[in-house]
Amino acid sequence: MKSSLYFLRIAFITGILFHSLINVQAQDPAVKPEQKHVKYVFLFIGDGMGLAQVNLTEGYQAALEGKIGFEHLNFTKFPQVGLASTYANNKLITCSAAAGTALATGYKTNIGRIGMDPAGEAPYESIATKAKKAGFKVGIVTSVSIDHATPAVFYAHQPHRDMFFDIGRELPKSNFDFFAGGGFLDPDSVINGVNLNLVQLAKDSGYQVVNSRAAFEKLMPGSGKALVLSPHVVTEASLPFYIDMNPDDITLSDYTAKAIQMLDNDKGFFVMVEGGKIDWAGHINDAATLVQEVKAFDEAIARAIEFYQKHPDETLIIVTADHETGGLALGNRETKYESNLELLKYQKSSEEAMIAIVDDFRAKKTADTIAEFNRMLKALENDLGLNSRLHETLLDSAELITLKRLFIKSVYSINTERGIYGNNEPFISEAVTIMNKKAGISWGSSAHTAINVPVYSIGPGSESFSGYIDNTDIPKNIGKLMGIQE
Repeated sequence: MKSSLYFLRIAFITGILFHSLINVQAQDPAVKPEQKHVKYVFLFIGDGMGLAQVNLTEGYQAALEGKIGFEHLNFTKFPQVGLASTYANNKLITCSAAAGTALATGYKTNIGRIGMDPAGEAPYESIATKAKKAGFKVGIVTSVSIDHATPAVFYAHQPHRDMFFDIGRELPKSNFDFFAGGGFLDPDSVINGVNLNLVQLAKDSGYQVVNSRAAFEKLMPGSGKALVLSPHVVTEASLPFYIDMNPDDITLSDYTAKAIQMLDNDKGFFVMVEGGKIDWAGHINDAATLVQEVKAFDEAIARAIEFYQKHPDETLIIVTADHETGGLALGNRETKYESNLELLKYQKSSEEAMIAIVDDFRAKKTADTIAEFNRMLKALENDLGLNSRLHETLLDSAELITLKRLFIKSVYSINTERGIYGNNEPFISEAVTIMNKKAGISWGSSAHTAINVPVYSIGPGSESFSGYIDNTDIPKNIGKLMGIQE
């Protein structure tokens, strides 16, 4: 009996000591439990996509169904929601280069810098580069040119965003696995008497360059590094606006699906996908076109969600913006408490594409300005839904006077100067503005604003992107969750 009690006491004391040792190890900061890191990371950047741009799209979708409210997008259903500040190192209102650098590297910089410090002297390493060094596959996808500011900050280091050729030369040096976008803005240059072409440089560095729909469809995993250039580009080597696309055009959703197919592997991947022309539609204050760009962006995110559903414990998706563009508001002083967002459905093409209407009138005009203007009003009714009794969008006298003055200036003037982002035709621009007002929308700017942008996330560690954060926190948190940054 005494022997049994003795062994019971020994077992009891041993248990206490073992339990104490476990507690000491748990409390000892030097003894770290094994942490499981995320394996697959999607960073979606809606360039220029503030909360108003998201709400407009949701409100439009609800209006089409005869509802008052918001019909959620795929990414607005994510469980974690936050707000991110976007200011640059030297300005409250940022640009895509400085904001992109913050999102890519975790550091603030000055306006115009691409992956460099405020002085434009020292490079910053991007989260994409860190991921590649750590053995992850990396993809960069955009709906604008592949050397534009937002994609560029993930692989290039230049003192100014307009150094397109120099930015493009850095693309193959990154050794990233997959690139897809519009084209190169400045593909050719002469350096030390030698003619250089960016597409050829990519090929020489082992990239398979694809620029047709057929070749794009044939791209398969195992074919090596790939650079996909859109076979159909428009202004500034970008994809067409989604509202203007043909059935044969390659969409941002197509690019995203292909990126997943090409990058999927046992180690994992990091992919950045930019909806770049949300910003462009904001610059030209074209609400109907903007809505379609947000929807195209959401369709690309849907491809990532499909992947997430297969790997929910290993996949992280973050959706945010680099800044807001246009100072968009749902409401204006004319319509006050009335909203008619469903009117946007009558616009058949972007403001940029509608310039072709003015070009056609200019080429065929007669001396009868009154007859020509009336003919133009019919064209606006057909392509924009404006001045329609059926749609209740009739023009008032002041609007008619303004449009007629601009029509004469646009059609009968020899000045055909074209600007950037499609913001270059005063008559069409005013017609779209009037239609936006009738829909109950207003714009405060044709540039960027300093308004905080939303952050939506889902997956392991997504709670670290909720609340009020700075844009520099996003890549830092991604790095920690991937195990490639302290």
